[in-house]
Formats: sequence, C-alpha cells, structure tokens
Amino acid sequence: MNNNVTGFLGLIRRAGKLTIGCDPVISSMSEGKAELVLMARDISEHTKNTIMKNARKYSVHTVLSDCTKDELSFAVGKLAAVVSIDDPNFANSLKKKLTDEKEEC
Repeated sequence: MNNNVTGFLGLIRRAGKLTIGCDPVISSMSEGKAELVLMARDISEHTKNTIMKNARKYSVHTVLSDCTKDELSFAVGKLAAVVSIDDPNFANSLKKKLTDEKEEC
C-alpha cells in the first residue's frame, strides 16, 4: 500500500469515519454506517469468512488490500486486520486511490 493510501486512512480515522476491528466493523455494517470494508491480505480465514458473510448480508463492498495487518495497523494507528470506512465520500475516494494504485503496478 502506498503512502498516499496509508495517509488517507489516517485522515479518515482523524475525521472519525473509520471503524477498526472485526466486531465493530460488523456492527457498523448492521447499522448501515459502513460504506466500504478493507481487509489486510493476511487476515485469518475465519475472520475473512465472517466479514464476507456479513458484507453480503448487508450489501457492503469489500476489498482485500495488498497490505499486511502490520501495514494496516500502522496506517490507522491501532492493531487492525479489518476496517470500515463509514462515509460515502471517503469510501469513493479510497476506492479510486486503490484502483489507481493497482494500475501503477
């Protein structure tokens, strides 16, 4: 994950529009707040399946990122394997940044 994306995740957290952790992310999805769920590439299979099941149930777009749990944790300032973006504008901007990042590779 490039510095542009990690910096943006920090901005989203400071704005109070980021939910961190499996159970809080599931709560965010069930409450209709989550716009996008971002998972680390080394997330456990059990956690990934739980998140995917709930994402399908609540129709939330999910992305398996190229970053590890350590990189994602560093970006958001807290231990994390999964986060949700709870603002539509931030979610759309992050989707665009992630798409641009994949095109650069």
